[in-house]
Amino acid sequence: MSRKRVDLLLENCTIEAVAAEGNALCHVDGIVVFVDFAVPGDVVDIQVTKKKKNYMEGFVRRLVKPSPHRLEPLCPHFGVCGGCRWQPLPYEMQLQAKRQQVEDQLVRIGHLNVPEIRPTLPSEKTEYYRNKLEFSASSSRWILDGENPDALSDAERAGLGFHVGKFFDKVLDIRDCHLQAEPSNAIRLFIKKFCLDNGLPFYNIRENEGYFRNMFVRTTQDGQIMLILCFAYDEKNSREALLNALLKEFPGITSLYYVINGKKNDSIQDLSPVLYSGSDAIYEKMEGLSFKIGPKSFYQTNSAQAYRLYSVAREFAALNGNELVYDLYTGTGTIAQFVSSKARKVIGIEYVPEAIADAWENTRSNGITNCDFYAGDMKDILTPSFIQKHGRPDVIILDPPRAGIHPDVARVILDAAPRRIVYVSCNPASQARDLAVLCSRYKIEDVQPVDMFPHTMHVENVVALSLIGQ
Repeated sequence: MSRKRVDLLLENCTIEAVAAEGNALCHVDGIVVFVDFAVPGDVVDIQVTKKKKNYMEGFVRRLVKPSPHRLEPLCPHFGVCGGCRWQPLPYEMQLQAKRQQVEDQLVRIGHLNVPEIRPTLPSEKTEYYRNKLEFSASSSRWILDGENPDALSDAERAGLGFHVGKFFDKVLDIRDCHLQAEPSNAIRLFIKKFCLDNGLPFYNIRENEGYFRNMFVRTTQDGQIMLILCFAYDEKNSREALLNALLKEFPGITSLYYVINGKKNDSIQDLSPVLYSGSDAIYEKMEGLSFKIGPKSFYQTNSAQAYRLYSVAREFAALNGNELVYDLYTGTGTIAQFVSSKARKVIGIEYVPEAIADAWENTRSNGITNCDFYAGDMKDILTPSFIQKHGRPDVIILDPPRAGIHPDVARVILDAAPRRIVYVSCNPASQARDLAVLCSRYKIEDVQPVDMFPHTMHVENVVALSLIGQ
């Protein structure tokens, strides 16, 4: 399906650098041009899609001369699926670009006083590293360039894959994804074939009609598999036919759930998954600890790299065994338990009650006795009275959502004045904003970018702060 175009073609442009949001950039007549799916050193013709006074945006209409750095994308869906935009970029250049992203946000834009930023910590795996993927079904998939929509049958129009960027109602049918190890691809392809062969209609989110909506595949490093299927309405015979066929074809499925979702969005956080077969959870292991992962649990999606991320956070906390640690936005308590052996006590706070229930279960199964957990909105739980009751923290570790922390939370942290703060973030921009507030009383001591998502522009960043004048 063609993109909307501005009637302007820029010819023989040399791509200069990697830019924000996974784009690359060049300059034409002094104006910066942002372009998709390009590599520094490429010479390209750019079809402009947006023209403003100070910048333009576009895409590669023709690759005139490839960069000597350019690699062949490993995925057959590259260029249409926007999930792994940096596949043509050598991994070392990806790591450098992520470090630069952190430096831009903290130093160039945030004007923070930062020591030399460490090189980005690479992921041990650059393919098949994700432990969770969601695939959406659509009765009206994304039509590829060269396809004639009028010549496609209903079955050929059906797709099961990823949403196309900027189009909430379009799904790119995926044949082979390199993000999650098998049997992820095999399960998805089996479900698609079964639905088409047995007349189970795919969902149409625009019309809010159809039966099979979406699916989640969760895996662990030792091969456990959780599968969650979502249906638009309750139709027992069709549902059980599909679920039973899956169990027969993939007897290794550890945990099989289904969800009935009649809403106009695909989220299941406010719904109740029903266990159809197997265990109610799968379990990931890390440094002798076991963590329960339920159908709605948060767990870092790159399991191997999560261990390295948490190791950095523990190193930056500089614990000696006598500290009271607050772990804010604790999720299922992974960081809290990971540092608990080095602390006197750890208090974890998290918004999602189900996650806190998992955290308590994890501590019991791991034999940990020095962790307490509390559920609720952070700005409502973390108050001066809470600190007065539970004790002033010596160290605070926080790993908030992309939006960062609420101003009320920042004020309570500053008033509590822990000797050290470790701020883990998936969004260096909101992290820089929050650090500017915290730096009224704190000094940034160390910065470590961590690559959790190879071939994407996303970067996790860990910052260590110490109280000034302690």
